Amino acid sequence: MAKKLAASNSSLASRLLLSLLCLVSLLLCFSLFRNDTASPSLTYSVLPEQSNSNCNYSNGRWIYDHTVRSPPRYDHTCKEIFKGWNCIASNKSNAMDILKWRWKPYGCDLPPFDALRFLGNFRDTNIGFVGDSLNRNMFVSLFCALKRVSPEVKKWRPVGADRGFTFLKYNLTIAYHRTNLLARYGRWSASSNSGILESLGYKEGYRIDVDMPDGTWAEAPSFHDILVFNTGHWWWAPSKFDPVNSPMLFFEKGVPVTPPVPPDAGLDMVSFVEMNARPSAMLFFRTQSPRHFEGGDWDQGGSCPRVQPLVPQEVEELFSLKNNGTNVETRLVNEHLHRALKGTTFQILDITHMSEFRADAHPSTAGGKRHDDCMHWCLPGLTDTWNDLFIAHLNSLKARN
Repeated sequence: MAKKLAASNSSLASRLLLSLLCLVSLLLCFSLFRNDTASPSLTYSVLPEQSNSNCNYSNGRWIYDHTVRSPPRYDHTCKEIFKGWNCIASNKSNAMDILKWRWKPYGCDLPPFDALRFLGNFRDTNIGFVGDSLNRNMFVSLFCALKRVSPEVKKWRPVGADRGFTFLKYNLTIAYHRTNLLARYGRWSASSNSGILESLGYKEGYRIDVDMPDGTWAEAPSFHDILVFNTGHWWWAPSKFDPVNSPMLFFEKGVPVTPPVPPDAGLDMVSFVEMNARPSAMLFFRTQSPRHFEGGDWDQGGSCPRVQPLVPQEVEELFSLKNNGTNVETRLVNEHLHRALKGTTFQILDITHMSEFRADAHPSTAGGKRHDDCMHWCLPGLTDTWNDLFIAHLNSLKARN
Protein backbone atom coordinates (compact mmCIF):
# COMPACT_ATOMS: atom_id res chain seq x y z
CA MET A 1 0.00 0.00 0.00
CA ALA A 2 2.86 2.36 0.97
CA LYS A 3 4.59 1.62 -2.35
CA LYS A 4 1.43 2.47 -4.33
CA LEU A 5 1.02 5.74 -2.38
CA ALA A 6 4.66 6.69 -2.99
CA ALA A 7 4.29 5.90 -6.70
CA SER A 8 1.11 7.99 -6.84
CA ASN A 9 2.80 10.92 -5.13
CA SER A 10 5.78 10.64 -7.46
CA SER A 11 3.48 10.65 -10.49
CA LEU A 12 1.61 13.69 -9.18
CA ALA A 13 4.87 15.55 -8.56
CA SER A 14 6.04 14.74 -12.08
CA ARG A 15 2.80 16.05 -13.56
CA LEU A 16 3.04 19.26 -11.50
CA LEU A 17 6.65 19.78 -12.57
CA LEU A 18 5.74 19.21 -16.21
CA SER A 19 2.83 21.69 -15.94
CA LEU A 20 5.09 24.28 -14.36
CA LEU A 21 7.67 23.90 -17.14
CA CYS A 22 4.95 24.29 -19.77
CA LEU A 23 3.69 27.45 -18.09
CA VAL A 24 7.19 28.95 -17.94
CA SER A 25 7.74 28.09 -21.62
CA LEU A 26 4.49 29.78 -22.61
CA LEU A 27 5.36 32.90 -20.65
CA LEU A 28 8.82 32.98 -22.25
CA CYS A 29 7.37 32.62 -25.77
CA PHE A 30 4.85 35.37 -25.05
CA SER A 31 7.62 37.63 -23.79
CA LEU A 32 9.70 37.03 -26.93
CA PHE A 33 6.69 37.68 -29.13
CA ARG A 34 6.10 41.02 -27.41
CA ASN A 35 9.72 42.02 -27.91
CA ASP A 36 9.67 41.05 -31.55
CA THR A 37 6.59 43.12 -32.29
CA ALA A 38 7.88 46.17 -30.37
CA SER A 39 4.78 46.66 -28.23
CA PRO A 40 4.31 49.89 -26.25
CA SER A 41 5.51 48.24 -23.04
CA LEU A 42 9.07 47.83 -24.32
CA THR A 43 12.02 49.74 -22.88
CA TYR A 44 15.70 49.76 -23.75
CA SER A 45 17.88 47.06 -22.23
CA VAL A 46 20.02 48.09 -19.27
CA LEU A 47 23.18 47.29 -21.23
CA PRO A 48 22.96 49.04 -24.64
CA GLU A 49 24.56 47.54 -27.68
CA GLN A 50 27.85 49.02 -28.73
CA SER A 51 27.72 52.09 -30.98
CA ASN A 52 29.59 51.34 -34.17
CA SER A 53 30.75 53.79 -36.82
CA ASN A 54 30.04 51.10 -39.43
CA CYS A 55 26.46 50.68 -38.30
CA ASN A 56 23.64 51.81 -40.56
CA TYR A 57 21.91 54.13 -38.11
CA SER A 58 19.09 54.76 -40.58
CA ASN A 59 17.88 51.15 -40.58
CA GLY A 60 16.00 50.12 -37.47
CA ARG A 61 12.69 50.30 -35.62
CA TRP A 62 10.90 52.46 -33.08
CA ILE A 63 10.65 51.21 -29.50
CA TYR A 64 8.31 52.60 -26.85
CA ASP A 65 9.94 53.69 -23.58
CA HIS A 66 7.28 54.22 -20.93
CA THR A 67 9.86 55.57 -18.44
CA VAL A 68 10.00 58.96 -20.23
CA ARG A 69 8.10 61.47 -18.08
CA SER A 70 9.26 64.80 -19.51
CA PRO A 71 10.98 66.11 -22.66
CA PRO A 72 14.52 64.74 -22.41
CA ARG A 73 16.53 67.62 -23.90
CA TYR A 74 14.35 70.78 -24.04
CA ASP A 75 10.73 71.65 -23.44
CA HIS A 76 7.94 73.65 -25.07
CA THR A 77 9.10 76.94 -23.48
CA CYS A 78 11.95 77.34 -25.98
CA LYS A 79 10.93 80.57 -27.71
CA GLU A 80 12.40 79.64 -31.09
CA ILE A 81 9.78 76.90 -31.56
CA PHE A 82 7.28 78.04 -34.17
CA LYS A 83 3.81 78.16 -32.59
CA GLY A 84 2.35 75.71 -35.08
CA TRP A 85 4.97 73.08 -34.15
CA ASN A 86 4.63 73.44 -30.38
CA CYS A 87 2.38 70.44 -29.83
CA ILE A 88 2.74 70.40 -26.04
CA ALA A 89 1.65 74.04 -25.74
CA SER A 90 -1.16 73.36 -28.24
CA ASN A 91 -2.39 70.40 -26.14
CA LYS A 92 -2.08 67.82 -28.89
CA SER A 93 -3.48 64.65 -27.35
CA ASN A 94 -0.34 62.53 -27.88
CA ALA A 95 2.28 65.31 -27.60
CA MET A 96 4.10 63.63 -24.72
CA ASP A 97 3.68 60.14 -26.12
CA ILE A 98 5.58 61.23 -29.26
CA LEU A 99 8.70 61.63 -27.09
CA LYS A 100 8.49 58.12 -25.67
CA TRP A 101 9.33 56.44 -28.96
CA ARG A 102 13.05 55.84 -29.45
CA TRP A 103 14.83 54.88 -32.67
CA LYS A 104 16.75 51.62 -32.34
CA PRO A 105 19.09 50.77 -35.25
CA TYR A 106 19.57 47.06 -35.91
CA GLY A 107 22.80 45.75 -34.41
CA CYS A 108 23.87 48.90 -32.55
CA ASP A 109 22.61 51.96 -30.70
CA LEU A 110 22.36 55.53 -31.97
CA PRO A 111 24.71 57.47 -29.64
CA PRO A 112 22.74 59.52 -27.09
CA PHE A 113 22.71 63.29 -27.51
CA ASP A 114 25.12 65.16 -25.23
CA ALA A 115 24.71 68.92 -25.71
CA LEU A 116 27.75 69.96 -23.66
CA ARG A 117 29.99 67.48 -25.43
CA PHE A 118 28.73 68.71 -28.81
CA LEU A 119 29.42 72.35 -27.89
CA GLY A 120 32.92 71.42 -26.71
CA ASN A 121 33.73 69.32 -29.76
CA PHE A 122 32.58 71.98 -32.21
CA ARG A 123 33.88 75.10 -30.53
CA ASP A 124 34.72 77.93 -33.02
CA THR A 125 32.52 76.31 -35.68
CA ASN A 126 29.80 77.69 -37.99
CA ILE A 127 26.94 75.37 -38.91
CA GLY A 128 24.39 76.25 -41.57
CA PHE A 129 21.05 74.62 -42.35
CA VAL A 130 20.04 75.46 -45.93
CA GLY A 131 16.62 74.51 -47.28
CA ASP A 132 12.89 74.69 -46.78
CA SER A 133 10.87 74.83 -43.54
CA LEU A 134 11.67 71.19 -42.75
CA ASN A 135 15.32 72.17 -42.33
CA ARG A 136 14.15 74.99 -40.06
CA ASN A 137 12.35 72.29 -38.06
CA MET A 138 15.73 70.55 -37.63
CA PHE A 139 17.60 73.79 -36.93
CA VAL A 140 15.19 74.80 -34.15
CA SER A 141 15.48 71.35 -32.55
CA LEU A 142 19.28 71.71 -32.32
CA PHE A 143 19.14 75.31 -31.12
CA CYS A 144 16.71 74.57 -28.29
CA ALA A 145 18.75 71.57 -27.10
CA LEU A 146 21.98 73.61 -27.02
CA LYS A 147 20.41 76.67 -25.41
CA ARG A 148 19.14 74.59 -22.51
CA VAL A 149 22.73 73.89 -21.39
CA SER A 150 24.38 77.06 -22.69
CA PRO A 151 21.94 79.99 -22.34
CA GLU A 152 24.44 82.76 -23.19
CA VAL A 153 23.32 83.27 -26.77
CA LYS A 154 23.55 86.21 -29.14
CA LYS A 155 21.28 86.63 -32.14
CA TRP A 156 23.50 86.96 -35.18
CA ARG A 157 22.70 86.24 -38.81
CA PRO A 158 25.28 85.48 -41.49
CA VAL A 159 24.64 87.06 -44.88
CA GLY A 160 21.33 85.82 -46.32
CA ALA A 161 20.31 83.81 -43.25
CA ASP A 162 16.71 83.85 -42.07
CA ARG A 163 17.84 83.44 -38.45
CA GLY A 164 21.04 82.63 -36.57
CA PHE A 165 22.57 82.42 -33.10
CA THR A 166 26.04 82.34 -31.59
CA PHE A 167 26.69 80.43 -28.37
CA LEU A 168 29.10 82.91 -26.82
CA LYS A 169 30.92 80.59 -24.42
CA TYR A 170 31.88 78.29 -27.30
CA ASN A 171 31.89 80.70 -30.27
CA LEU A 172 29.65 78.24 -32.10
CA THR A 173 27.20 79.72 -34.59
CA ILE A 174 24.21 77.93 -36.07
CA ALA A 175 22.06 79.54 -38.76
CA TYR A 176 19.14 78.76 -41.01
CA HIS A 177 19.10 79.92 -44.64
CA ARG A 178 15.64 79.63 -46.13
CA THR A 179 15.40 78.53 -49.76
CA ASN A 180 12.64 76.54 -51.40
CA LEU A 181 14.42 75.17 -54.48
CA LEU A 182 18.12 75.87 -53.70
CA ALA A 183 18.22 77.31 -57.23
CA ARG A 184 17.50 80.98 -57.87
CA TYR A 185 13.96 81.56 -59.09
CA GLY A 186 11.42 84.33 -59.71
CA ARG A 187 8.41 85.28 -61.77
CA TRP A 188 8.76 85.20 -65.55
CA SER A 189 6.49 86.92 -68.07
CA ALA A 190 6.54 86.82 -71.85
CA SER A 191 8.28 89.77 -73.48
CA SER A 192 7.50 91.55 -76.71
CA ASN A 193 10.76 90.26 -78.22
CA SER A 194 9.14 86.88 -78.87
CA GLY A 195 11.85 84.58 -77.58
CA ILE A 196 11.87 80.80 -77.74
CA LEU A 197 9.53 80.34 -74.77
CA GLU A 198 7.09 82.85 -76.24
CA SER A 199 7.20 80.99 -79.56
CA LEU A 200 6.21 77.82 -77.65
CA GLY A 201 3.13 79.57 -76.28
CA TYR A 202 4.34 80.40 -72.75
CA LYS A 203 2.95 83.63 -71.32
CA GLU A 204 4.04 83.46 -67.69
CA GLY A 205 5.57 81.15 -65.13
CA TYR A 206 8.60 80.88 -62.84
CA ARG A 207 12.15 81.14 -64.09
CA ILE A 208 14.47 78.68 -62.31
CA ASP A 209 18.20 79.10 -62.96
CA VAL A 210 19.48 75.58 -62.28
CA ASP A 211 23.13 76.68 -62.24
CA MET A 212 22.74 79.61 -59.85
CA PRO A 213 22.17 79.47 -56.08
CA ASP A 214 19.34 81.33 -54.39
CA GLY A 215 20.62 84.59 -52.92
CA THR A 216 19.62 83.58 -49.39
CA TRP A 217 22.47 81.07 -49.23
CA ALA A 218 24.86 82.06 -52.01
CA GLU A 219 27.46 83.21 -49.44
CA ALA A 220 26.80 80.39 -46.96
CA PRO A 221 29.40 77.89 -48.31
CA SER A 222 32.22 80.41 -47.85
CA PHE A 223 31.22 81.07 -44.23
CA HIS A 224 30.05 77.79 -42.72
CA ASP A 225 32.28 74.90 -41.72
CA ILE A 226 29.37 72.45 -41.76
CA LEU A 227 26.34 72.64 -44.06
CA VAL A 228 23.12 70.63 -44.08
CA PHE A 229 21.07 71.02 -47.28
CA ASN A 230 17.63 69.86 -48.30
CA THR A 231 15.12 70.43 -51.05
CA GLY A 232 12.18 68.53 -52.49
CA HIS A 233 8.72 69.55 -51.31
CA TRP A 234 8.52 72.64 -53.48
CA TRP A 235 9.49 70.74 -56.62
CA TRP A 236 6.18 68.88 -56.30
CA ALA A 237 3.99 71.86 -55.38
CA PRO A 238 1.27 72.36 -58.01
CA SER A 239 -0.46 74.94 -55.79
CA LYS A 240 2.62 77.16 -56.23
CA PHE A 241 4.01 76.07 -59.59
CA ASP A 242 0.87 75.25 -61.53
CA PRO A 243 1.98 73.29 -64.61
CA VAL A 244 -0.52 75.18 -66.78
CA ASN A 245 -0.89 78.69 -65.34
CA SER A 246 2.53 79.19 -63.69
CA PRO A 247 4.89 76.41 -64.82
CA MET A 248 8.51 76.00 -63.81
CA LEU A 249 10.68 77.17 -66.71
CA PHE A 250 14.30 76.09 -66.41
CA PHE A 251 17.26 78.19 -67.51
CA GLU A 252 20.90 77.19 -67.80
CA LYS A 253 23.72 79.64 -68.52
CA GLY A 254 21.08 82.32 -68.87
CA VAL A 255 19.09 80.69 -71.68
CA PRO A 256 15.91 78.56 -71.54
CA VAL A 257 16.26 74.79 -71.46
CA THR A 258 14.44 73.55 -74.53
CA PRO A 259 12.41 71.63 -75.04
CA PRO A 260 11.04 72.56 -71.58
CA VAL A 261 11.47 69.78 -69.01
CA PRO A 262 9.23 68.74 -66.09
CA PRO A 263 10.15 69.57 -62.46
CA ASP A 264 11.70 66.16 -61.71
CA ALA A 265 14.12 66.55 -64.63
CA GLY A 266 14.87 70.09 -63.46
CA LEU A 267 15.80 68.78 -60.01
CA ASP A 268 18.34 66.44 -61.63
CA MET A 269 20.04 69.48 -63.18
CA VAL A 270 20.78 71.28 -59.90
CA SER A 271 24.53 70.71 -59.60
CA PHE A 272 26.02 73.92 -58.17
CA VAL A 273 25.63 73.26 -54.46
CA GLU A 274 29.31 72.44 -53.86
CA MET A 275 30.50 75.73 -55.37
CA ASN A 276 32.55 78.00 -53.13
CA ALA A 277 32.54 75.60 -50.18
CA ARG A 278 35.59 75.65 -47.93
CA PRO A 279 38.04 72.83 -48.76
CA SER A 280 37.65 71.40 -45.25
CA ALA A 281 33.87 71.90 -45.08
CA MET A 282 31.64 69.00 -44.10
CA LEU A 283 28.69 68.84 -46.51
CA PHE A 284 25.49 66.94 -45.78
CA PHE A 285 22.35 66.50 -47.83
CA ARG A 286 19.28 65.42 -45.92
CA THR A 287 16.89 63.07 -47.69
CA GLN A 288 13.20 63.80 -48.08
CA SER A 289 10.99 64.23 -45.03
CA PRO A 290 7.75 62.27 -45.56
CA ARG A 291 4.26 63.69 -45.34
CA HIS A 292 1.43 61.57 -43.88
CA PHE A 293 -1.78 62.83 -45.46
CA GLU A 294 -4.54 60.23 -45.52
CA GLY A 295 -7.90 60.61 -47.27
CA GLY A 296 -6.61 63.27 -49.66
CA ASP A 297 -3.88 65.90 -49.99
CA TRP A 298 -3.57 68.95 -47.72
CA ASP A 299 -6.06 70.96 -49.80
CA GLN A 300 -8.44 68.02 -50.30
CA GLY A 301 -9.39 67.32 -46.68
CA GLY A 302 -6.41 65.06 -45.97
CA SER A 303 -5.59 64.42 -42.33
CA CYS A 304 -3.10 62.62 -40.06
CA PRO A 305 -5.05 61.45 -36.99
CA ARG A 306 -2.70 58.61 -35.97
CA VAL A 307 -1.46 58.53 -32.38
CA GLN A 308 1.06 55.69 -32.81
CA PRO A 309 3.76 54.98 -35.40
CA LEU A 310 2.84 52.97 -38.46
CA VAL A 311 3.75 49.31 -38.82
CA PRO A 312 5.90 48.29 -41.84
CA GLN A 313 2.92 47.17 -43.94
CA GLU A 314 1.18 50.53 -43.43
CA VAL A 315 4.38 52.34 -44.40
CA GLU A 316 4.50 50.52 -47.73
CA GLU A 317 0.82 51.17 -48.39
CA LEU A 318 1.34 54.89 -47.84
CA PHE A 319 4.68 55.43 -49.61
CA SER A 320 5.13 52.70 -52.21
CA LEU A 321 5.83 54.06 -55.70
CA LYS A 322 3.59 51.31 -57.07
CA ASN A 323 0.57 52.69 -55.21
CA ASN A 324 1.26 56.23 -56.48
CA GLY A 325 -0.60 57.69 -53.50
CA THR A 326 -0.82 61.18 -52.01
CA ASN A 327 2.58 60.93 -50.31
CA VAL A 328 4.49 59.32 -53.18
CA GLU A 329 6.73 62.41 -53.54
CA THR A 330 8.91 61.17 -50.66
CA ARG A 331 10.54 58.30 -52.52
CA LEU A 332 10.35 60.04 -55.90
CA VAL A 333 12.37 62.97 -54.60
CA ASN A 334 14.92 60.63 -53.05
CA GLU A 335 15.46 58.86 -56.37
CA HIS A 336 16.32 62.18 -57.99
CA LEU A 337 18.44 63.39 -55.06
CA HIS A 338 20.57 60.24 -55.10
CA ARG A 339 21.05 60.68 -58.84
CA ALA A 340 22.01 64.36 -58.50
CA LEU A 341 24.40 63.70 -55.59
CA LYS A 342 26.25 60.83 -57.24
CA GLY A 343 29.94 61.62 -57.49
CA THR A 344 29.78 64.63 -55.14
CA THR A 345 31.47 65.06 -51.76
CA PHE A 346 28.15 65.11 -49.89
CA GLN A 347 27.39 62.81 -46.99
CA ILE A 348 23.77 61.66 -47.32
CA LEU A 349 21.78 62.07 -44.12
CA ASP A 350 19.09 59.46 -44.61
CA ILE A 351 16.16 60.33 -42.34
CA THR A 352 13.41 59.08 -44.64
CA HIS A 353 12.94 55.47 -43.53
CA MET A 354 12.85 56.26 -39.82
CA SER A 355 10.43 59.13 -40.45
CA GLU A 356 8.01 57.20 -42.66
CA PHE A 357 6.81 55.32 -39.57
CA ARG A 358 6.00 58.50 -37.61
CA ALA A 359 2.51 59.42 -38.79
CA ASP A 360 1.79 60.22 -35.14
CA ALA A 361 4.42 62.97 -34.82
CA HIS A 362 2.96 65.79 -36.96
CA PRO A 363 1.09 68.80 -35.49
CA SER A 364 -2.06 67.64 -37.33
CA THR A 365 -5.08 69.69 -36.14
CA ALA A 366 -2.97 71.34 -33.42
CA GLY A 367 -0.92 73.20 -36.03
CA GLY A 368 -3.29 76.16 -36.09
CA LYS A 369 -3.87 76.02 -39.85
CA ARG A 370 -7.09 75.73 -41.80
CA HIS A 371 -5.97 72.25 -42.76
CA ASP A 372 -4.14 69.50 -40.90
CA ASP A 373 -0.37 69.97 -40.83
CA CYS A 374 0.86 66.52 -41.80
CA MET A 375 4.16 67.75 -43.19
CA HIS A 376 6.05 69.52 -40.39
CA TRP A 377 6.94 67.86 -37.09
CA CYS A 378 6.07 68.56 -33.47
CA LEU A 379 8.83 70.06 -31.34
CA PRO A 380 10.13 68.52 -29.20
CA GLY A 381 9.78 65.48 -31.43
CA LEU A 382 11.08 63.53 -34.39
CA THR A 383 13.67 66.03 -35.62
CA ASP A 384 15.54 65.55 -32.32
CA THR A 385 16.34 62.06 -33.66
CA TRP A 386 17.38 63.58 -37.00
CA ASN A 387 19.95 65.61 -35.09
CA ASP A 388 21.13 62.51 -33.22
CA LEU A 389 21.79 60.94 -36.62
CA PHE A 390 23.46 64.12 -37.90
CA ILE A 391 25.76 64.37 -34.87
CA ALA A 392 26.66 60.66 -35.06
CA HIS A 393 27.81 61.19 -38.68
CA LEU A 394 29.63 64.40 -37.72
CA ASN A 395 31.56 62.67 -34.95
CA SER A 396 32.40 59.79 -37.26
CA LEU A 397 33.79 62.17 -39.91
CA LYS A 398 35.73 64.14 -37.31
CA ALA A 399 37.27 60.92 -35.95
CA ARG A 400 38.51 60.02 -39.44
CA ASN A 401 40.12 63.44 -39.90
